Amino acid sequence: MKLVYKLLKVSLCAWMMSSALTTVAADKKVVVGYQTDALPFQVGIANGDYAKTTGYQIDFRKFNSGADVMAAIASGDVQVGYVGSSPYAAATSRGLKMKVFYITSISGIDEALVVRHGSGIHSVSDLKGKKLAAAPVSTDHYQLLALIKSQGLTEKEVQIFAIPQPEIVAAYNRGDLDGGFVWDPALTELKKNGKVLVTSKEVADKGAPTFTAWVASDDFVKSHAEFLRAYAAVTEKYAQSFVTHKSAWGADSEYAKLLAKFLGGTPSGQAAALLNLSLLPLSVQMSQDWLGGGEQSGAAKILKNTAAFLKEQKKISVVLPSYAAFVTPDFLK
Repeated sequence: MKLVYKLLKVSLCAWMMSSALTTVAADKKVVVGYQTDALPFQVGIANGDYAKTTGYQIDFRKFNSGADVMAAIASGDVQVGYVGSSPYAAATSRGLKMKVFYITSISGIDEALVVRHGSGIHSVSDLKGKKLAAAPVSTDHYQLLALIKSQGLTEKEVQIFAIPQPEIVAAYNRGDLDGGFVWDPALTELKKNGKVLVTSKEVADKGAPTFTAWVASDDFVKSHAEFLRAYAAVTEKYAQSFVTHKSAWGADSEYAKLLAKFLGGTPSGQAAALLNLSLLPLSVQMSQDWLGGGEQSGAAKILKNTAAFLKEQKKISVVLPSYAAFVTPDFLK
C-alpha cells in the first residue's frame, strides 16, 4: 500500500511540474502581426532577434493591411501588431481596447499617390473622374480621401477603390486604375510605369498627418510588460542603427539583402525605400508631441482627428471623447 501511495505521489508531482512548465511555456508565446513595409525593424523579425532578445516564442504572421491586423487582434488570434493610425483609430472607435507602445514612422515620402503614365493626371486638379485605389481603412486610404476632399471632390466624382495592395498593383498594371496611394513594395512597382503625384508628407502638411506603430491588446499589456519593453528596445536598436549608420544599410549591405529576401524586391530597392522614412527619436516619442502627455499627446490628437474624418466619411459611426487611453510611453522608459 505504501508503495502504491509513493508511486501516486511521484506521479502527482510529475504531473504538477509538467502542468507548471506548460503554463510557463504558454505564457511565453505571442502572435505578432506585421506588414511588408520597408522598415529597419523587419531585420529583427527576419533574423530572429525579437525572439532571442525577449525570450518568447513569437509567431510572426504577415498581413496585407492594418485593417486585417486589427481584425486579427479583435478576434484574439493576434496580440501585438504593426498598424497605421487610420485603421487603429477606426478599431479603437469601435471599442477595441489597445495601446500604441512604439511609433515606427510618421508621414513621409515612403507612402504616396502614384499616377500611371497615360492616365491624363498631371496635377491634383486632374483627379476628377479618375479611378484611384488604396488599401482598405489604411493610412493611405485616409489620406487619399483627405486629398480628394481638399480638392472639393467627393467619392462620386472620383472613383475610390478600397482593395489590398497586391490587387492594386495588378489592376494598375492592367490599366484598370489611374493611380494608387501605396507603400513599398507596391510603391516601387507602381513607379515603374508612373510618377509620384503627392506624398504622404505633403498630405500631412495640409492637415491629415498619420503614423505607423506597434500596438498591443490591453489584456496582453497588463500581463506582459517586460516583453513589450524588450520588444520596443529591439525595434529602437534597428531604428538607431539605420539613423546613425546609414552606410551599413546600403544596397550592398547584409541588411538590405536580408530585407529583400524577407520582404521581396531587390536589395537596392529595399535600401532606397528605407531612405524615404521619417523616424522619430525615442526622446521625441516619449514627449507630449507624440506618446506622452495623455490627453494632450500628439498621437491621441491625431487619432481623434482621424476618427472624426472617418465618421464624416461614414467609415465609422462613433468618435470617442478622448483617445489618450490608447497611447502610452511606458514601455520606452
